[in-house]
Amino acid sequence: MWDNHAVLRAVANLLLTASLLMLLYAGGYWLTHAPLFPVKRIHIGGEVSKVTPVQLKYIAQNELTGTFFTLDIDKTRAAFEKLPWVRQVQVRRTWPDQLDIRVSEHVALARWGDSGLISTEGRWFDAASDQPLPVLFGPAATEKEMVKMLLAARQQLMPVRLQPVRLWLSEREAWRMELDNGITLELGRGAVEERLARFALHWPRSLATLPYHISYVDLRYPNGFAVRMPDYKAPPVAAKKL
Repeated sequence: MWDNHAVLRAVANLLLTASLLMLLYAGGYWLTHAPLFPVKRIHIGGEVSKVTPVQLKYIAQNELTGTFFTLDIDKTRAAFEKLPWVRQVQVRRTWPDQLDIRVSEHVALARWGDSGLISTEGRWFDAASDQPLPVLFGPAATEKEMVKMLLAARQQLMPVRLQPVRLWLSEREAWRMELDNGITLELGRGAVEERLARFALHWPRSLATLPYHISYVDLRYPNGFAVRMPDYKAPPVAAKKL
């Protein structure tokens, strides 16, 4: 074998190629990890109103590590998305030394009981707000369904100038709603929007004209509804003459 010049030449070429590849790898590793390419500029953009500049600056100063080449994009994105109101973050390198970060916020639509908020996309997120938001109460994983119902109810009640302020969905998928005038609507299961439309139709025509306070309307009847009026007193029954 050692007298075979062709084999020796091939082995030598192989070793030379391997050495060159190792040198290139080592050089590339050193070049990308050396402090020659630091991230000098961080540009943070996006339409934000809840996330403060102080919060963004803190993440940028304390969570971002590495050079222009070695900075972990996924880790950077996750660091910003830990902020309470942040919905989505896009991170992009811009040669030679800039990091562009675009932040999108959640838009709060309602509260989820007494724990967290629900966005217009039907996503739960943990944040505080002093906005006068409606409150949703329902089983886990029903956020999107409840948002859909809330938006539909707003649309149906808009012509009669009423708004839902609380919405319940039971484990048996029965709906109940409290309006901003204090009335509770029992909507049940099934044709909920049809029942709500019936209420919206009769509210200005008859219910709102009653001289009594209405606290509850049960709409689970096929063609009508039952009304609870706490201050209503039935007239005395006249005694029959013998």
